[in-house]
Amino acid sequence: MKLLKNTPLSVLDLSPILAGGTPADAFRRSLDLARHVEHRGYLRYWLAEHHSMPGIASAATAVVMAHVAGGTSTIRVGSGGIMLPNHPPLVVAEQFGTLASLYPGRIDLGLGRAPGANQATARALRREISEDGSEFPRQLNELRAFLQPVHPDAQVRAVPGEGMDIPIWLLGSSGYSAQLAGQLGLPFAFAGQFAPDYMLPALQLYRDAFRPSGTLDAPHAMVGVNVFAAPTGEEARLLATSQQQMHLSLVRGRPGRLPPPIASMEDAWLPHERVSVESMLRASVIGDPASVKEQLQAFIDLTQADEIIINTMIYDHAARLRSYDIVADAWRS
Repeated sequence: MKLLKNTPLSVLDLSPILAGGTPADAFRRSLDLARHVEHRGYLRYWLAEHHSMPGIASAATAVVMAHVAGGTSTIRVGSGGIMLPNHPPLVVAEQFGTLASLYPGRIDLGLGRAPGANQATARALRREISEDGSEFPRQLNELRAFLQPVHPDAQVRAVPGEGMDIPIWLLGSSGYSAQLAGQLGLPFAFAGQFAPDYMLPALQLYRDAFRPSGTLDAPHAMVGVNVFAAPTGEEARLLATSQQQMHLSLVRGRPGRLPPPIASMEDAWLPHERVSVESMLRASVIGDPASVKEQLQAFIDLTQADEIIINTMIYDHAARLRSYDIVADAWRS
């Protein structure tokens, strides 16, 4: 039986831009949160690539990673993830080789195959959108080759990058990357925080497909979960309405910034919208300290996760820090 106290905890940060706030504010809060959770014993701090999202500031993920890594000292900093189809593999190798040179032993490279954007934005990123994700294995192989030691006469080299031991994770919200990660013997991170319906099948597919490699002898899965922890369950449910509103705006096709919480969502959504939002956010832990501890252990029992990565989209920064504190206290107790 896997226990919460033995399961490493990490943080997923989208650098949320608050209603009435700016990206600069978001970056300051991200660094403050990273320093805070580093002190509380969290293992990793990952930032995610999203584009054309008014409420997410981490589009230039490698740049924000440098900001966070430069302001911390021990916590691992990674991408959750870099959407590889948006970037030439050589550029990714150079960027992460630079990060790993500046912050040795602390950088994770998490990779996804989705664009992290709508079709128009994907076209702006790639100039053409003929690729549908089927090129991902080739791009991944190319990237991994750039990070290997190369012959000095090679015509194309990732400098910095070549010969650097940068841990690579595959990220997914369905079965494709799960199976590929298993076949390659790489660690896998599943986006349970927004794709709970596919969580258990994808994790099983990863474990069934796993082949030992030079990276791993056994499968290693990290699973994302939303957590809203507060002194009382009532306050936790109130804090969670900010993320519910943000996802409601996505359902309506009008993404926006993270709004302040509201007393009730009943007047905010229509019945079918409620079903959609609650389905998307079903992998959420909401409650007081005792309830959060119980729910997190149940989540580990369900998923058999080797690590948990926590997404906490709370409008008030002090309440967000406190939520991660409550989880850390539950983890240590």
